[in-house]
Amino acid sequence: MSQGDGVGRDPVRAYAERARESWTKALVEWLRIPSVSALPEHAADCAAAAAWAAGRLDAMGVPAQVVPAPNAGGLPLVVARRDEDPALATVLLYGHYDVQPADPLDQWTSPPFAPRIVGDDVFARGADDNKGQCWAVLCGVAALLGAEGRLPVNLRVVLEGEEECGGHALADLVAADPDRLRADAAWAADGSLFTPGLPAIYTATRGIVYAELEACGGETDLHSGMYGGAAPNPLLALCHVLAGCKPWNGAVTLPGFYDHVQRPAADELAAWAALPFDEAAYQRDEVRAPALPGEHGYTLLERLWARPTFEVHGIVGGFVGAGAKTVIPSRAVAKISLRLVPDQDPMEVVRALEERVNFLRPEGVTLTLRALEAEPPVRLPTDHPVLDAGRRALSAGFGREPALVRMGGSLPALAVIAKVLGIPTVMTGFGLPDDRLHAPDEKFHLPHLVHGAVATAAFLREVGRLGARVRLG
Repeated sequence: MSQGDGVGRDPVRAYAERARESWTKALVEWLRIPSVSALPEHAADCAAAAAWAAGRLDAMGVPAQVVPAPNAGGLPLVVARRDEDPALATVLLYGHYDVQPADPLDQWTSPPFAPRIVGDDVFARGADDNKGQCWAVLCGVAALLGAEGRLPVNLRVVLEGEEECGGHALADLVAADPDRLRADAAWAADGSLFTPGLPAIYTATRGIVYAELEACGGETDLHSGMYGGAAPNPLLALCHVLAGCKPWNGAVTLPGFYDHVQRPAADELAAWAALPFDEAAYQRDEVRAPALPGEHGYTLLERLWARPTFEVHGIVGGFVGAGAKTVIPSRAVAKISLRLVPDQDPMEVVRALEERVNFLRPEGVTLTLRALEAEPPVRLPTDHPVLDAGRRALSAGFGREPALVRMGGSLPALAVIAKVLGIPTVMTGFGLPDDRLHAPDEKFHLPHLVHGAVATAAFLREVGRLGARVRLG
């Protein structure tokens, strides 16, 4: 069904199309707030971004409040609720208002917190991840209320401010008061379409272990001419250990790392093979690299979705300024992450990483591993009526049946919503694959404000039609 075959006559879509300009202006306001959760100096900006969202929810008729994080020093959450009728099903909407740091600033075409609209795209940090997508979800509520005056479900909304920094405010809130966000179904948009025009539902997300590995040698930096060949070099030690954990283009060598990793079922692999995926275009337009190295014996989509990984994100130590300084550093630090697939246990992986690091430690160097984040992978049910509701909703919003895929990234909130609270969840996304998440010139395709809003409104309608059946799924 094309978006013009009857979908355009839907009053919710008509409302959304009329509201797109005002919705865009509002999104630009939100994007101007530098709500970078990883940097303490932006704590006030995060609070301002939360207050902005709460004010918008209040204005559309969904009473909201900014809730201080239960953990000391944490960032606030936005929690909203609207009850229509106790007999109706309840839907939880999830999003996050925090964004990644904007570095490197010199690679942005325009300042990251001065939103720039070019054609149908808005460029800013957080434009896609997650303010644009989150705002589209909230606009779906506004469109439904604007077109029909009421909701077909009871509504819960939670927007967190620690998704990008590995915080635990949401988990702590649920632990303290699980009934506050209890619902029969959940809807989260924090991903992307599979390809332009083809929406996706994610059936699994990878978990993550994020760690810092520190190497220390002598008590002070040393002259490499006087001490080279005798003094331990922490930078070389890190290179040795990291290469020993993950040889180039090979498998991760941590003990027991693959013990619980299962290959996807044949029908899932067949469905992936049938997707309209252009590997050459992916390499050229998204990765922008001369090759796509990875674990041998697996397709690219398997490596992206169903295989665990080991990545190095940064190494700091010694002299990195202009010119030459022949110094052997006394200390060096590497930032690393491991993405985990269903059935892997993050704490088991942390212990295996510690064991491997200690085994590889060179003489004369002390190594300290600090696990900064450990979140489990999540597998979502594919045979629940809520998933079918999500399929129909995305078809209504984007005019095409969604693909069932997995997510290579991690969404810790999903473990809280789907595992802890046990809510059947539709995980989707309104971004485009080339939106440059976490990178300079991040963008969001503004027509997806309308399509995402219509899909969200359709999901609320679909769950409303399911009624009590959603609880029996």
